Amino acid sequence: MDFTILEAQVDMRRGYFSGAPGILASALAWSVAAWIAVFVSPQSAILALLVGGMLIHPVGLLICKMLGARGSHSKGNPLGELAGASTFWMIFSLPLAYGLGLQNAGWFFLAMLLVIGGRYLVFATLYGMRLYWGLGLALAAAAFALGPMLVPAPVGVIVGAVLETVFGVICLVMHRRWVRVG
Repeated sequence: MDFTILEAQVDMRRGYFSGAPGILASALAWSVAAWIAVFVSPQSAILALLVGGMLIHPVGLLICKMLGARGSHSKGNPLGELAGASTFWMIFSLPLAYGLGLQNAGWFFLAMLLVIGGRYLVFATLYGMRLYWGLGLALAAAAFALGPMLVPAPVGVIVGAVLETVFGVICLVMHRRWVRVG
């Protein structure tokens, strides 16, 4: 089957609940890392976010299934390749963020806000939703705003957790509204 861009986006939205489960799974990873940054150490929180990041996709799929979505896109959907490419780009960026974290733990979290923010900009095309422009730019703006302030490491990770949680809930509501209207 040949997909138009709109058909491919609709298929992605239906298959992944507009991506809300992934945002919420990411928010959970950031939240666990935030707790660890505050109560254990920022260095341990770096490891927590890296491990939590590896679990975002499977946890997101589990949330999809719990919400009644397939947790997959249709075979032949060309946007599936774009999603995969953006995943590799993010993974390729991790050594840079980690290297910054070796110098200053707070820099790791600011770098991750930028990396993940950039990935969400791709999701605007995957799902055909401007919400992802807002999320991506909010994460990037937070990194740019916090960097010059030299905030302690826990602040960056807490900001990431809060932004992802807020946008995850908004995306969930938007998807439910889209399904009702659609």
